[in-house]
Amino acid sequence: MIFRYATLFPYVTHVLRYYSLGHIFFDTDTSELIVEVAKSQIGNVGDEPYWSWYGFTEQVEWCACFVSWCANKCGNINSGIIPKFSGCISGVDWLKDQEEWNGNSFVPGLGMIIFFDWDDEDGQDGNADHVGIVEKMENGRVYTIEGNTSDSCRQRSYPVDYYEIL
Repeated sequence: MIFRYATLFPYVTHVLRYYSLGHIFFDTDTSELIVEVAKSQIGNVGDEPYWSWYGFTEQVEWCACFVSWCANKCGNINSGIIPKFSGCISGVDWLKDQEEWNGNSFVPGLGMIIFFDWDDEDGQDGNADHVGIVEKMENGRVYTIEGNTSDSCRQRSYPVDYYEIL
């Protein structure tokens, strides 16, 4: 019955999915929604509104705040799909606690959260340094939308077996 209502009233379904609990009424998959929200932020330079929405009073590393902000906009935080997190390590820990964690041999899909362990001046330590949202998989590449990439929201892509994907 819910599916039929959603089919008859696609505009209502479309509008409600942008409200925190709107997806509950139509039992929809929110994978596309988080990607749409993230896409709407591409090109946003700086860190507003992400870390301030989270509750910080001064600038912080904001890639995780960006992912949480996007998740909140499509109702994923209220529904418990994704936690509100401001640090990559806490996001990974939550996914592991929920038994939703997949290692780097897993092929990610639309709307999934993807973490990276950068090979930087500290080397790779097995801890998440960065996070983004998977936009799509295509021809052996994973396409992402990430906040705090050169201080902006950007699309990026990596080989699916990229060594820095955690």
